[in-house]
Amino acid sequence: MKTAVIFGFISGGVPACARVGLQIAALCREKWNASVDVEDLQTFVEVADAGGVSPAARRLGVSKSIVSRRLSRLETELGIQLLARNTRGAALTEAGVTFRDHAARVCAEIDVARETIVPAGDLRGRIRIAAPLSFGPTELAPVFAELARSHPLLHVYACYSDRFVDLIGEGFDCAVRVGNLPDSSLSARRIGPLYSKVVASPDYITKYGSPETLDELVSHEALLQGTETWRFMDGEKTITIHPQGRFKADSVIALSVAATQGLGLAALPDFLTADYLASGELVPVMSRYPLLEAGLYVVRPPGQHLPRKVRVLTELLVKHFLDRCPQGGSKPNREVAEEESLVNG
Repeated sequence: MKTAVIFGFISGGVPACARVGLQIAALCREKWNASVDVEDLQTFVEVADAGGVSPAARRLGVSKSIVSRRLSRLETELGIQLLARNTRGAALTEAGVTFRDHAARVCAEIDVARETIVPAGDLRGRIRIAAPLSFGPTELAPVFAELARSHPLLHVYACYSDRFVDLIGEGFDCAVRVGNLPDSSLSARRIGPLYSKVVASPDYITKYGSPETLDELVSHEALLQGTETWRFMDGEKTITIHPQGRFKADSVIALSVAATQGLGLAALPDFLTADYLASGELVPVMSRYPLLEAGLYVVRPPGQHLPRKVRVLTELLVKHFLDRCPQGGSKPNREVAEEESLVNG
């Protein structure tokens, strides 16, 4: 059953927030006819943000024809053209630019209103999650499945990639990120610790030796994702090393395979190296200087309202990693209990 917005009320007589009515009045003015379908509004916002019908359809999980039909219905209802279609996509008209900001606020307010009237344990709608390919399918997928099982009315879409996705531009509700976060306007919540170590194959150690000091480390071949730095603990002091190497890959899984082939040293997370260490394919090096502990985070676009679906997912992830890593100590336990904050690196 579709929901129409009529001067601040959700069809069926359920009052939405008073602000919704004010915003609808502002965005429609004299063009307002009778009612606008919320689904049509949400679709227009997705098209505007995605830059076209096709990417918006992928975000929404519907066909392009459905998106086009919703847009046409909205423009007919308002009596104005919101999008100028061309062979490269769709561009907002001047009216569309103004309408998009109002429509986005209306949709956000309606989401808040829906959350206040549905049962406390009931999640509806859709959540799009970005997760790392090297970590997500094994460590995060069970949590995403639990979210879907516990909330049968919620549509869960998980995208696994080691690419650094644009949450706002690509329409994700949240992402799970690993490591030390860069400066950002995104809001973040730490969900657990991440431990890593430097490893190499026995063949590499036989051929080139095992570095014992940080000075020796820089003369060794390193396996890298990019131009990252390695940060070690020397007692209470943090020392940053800029390793060099000729083999690079955007996947830590690929780097772990390269390490087993004797191509160099790799700084890899424990969840990935545990089996290799157990089999003897890799051995730890630089044990006197442990890598600085990093973290696992849920990040989301900025905004005062934290969607309940993101909060519920975050709580499931916190519980999952506390259960998996009780040895992390009191420090990680305190940190994951903290409130959400802006990412500060």
